[in-house]
Amino acid sequence: MLAVNYSTIRENLKAYCDKVTDNNETVIVTRKGEKNVVIISLEEWNELQRAARNAEYLAKLNRAVADLGSGRVVTKTLDELGAMEE
Repeated sequence: MLAVNYSTIRENLKAYCDKVTDNNETVIVTRKGEKNVVIISLEEWNELQRAARNAEYLAKLNRAVADLGSGRVVTKTLDELGAMEE
């Protein structure tokens, strides 16, 4: 992980973008008196998004298992479901 100030990034943007994409480097852009930002590759961004979606899905599964364990479920036969559809 690299921490670089805004002026250096601005002067050398291509070089830092290459480090991010070619070397899987993460660059923290420090800004005086402002909030810092992070530059990551699109591949890493996609992985982070996929992990977040997976975590949400696993949380839903865990809630469903807890509901099942506590008896908070409704059981229907296929015939009952078919009748609800009509």
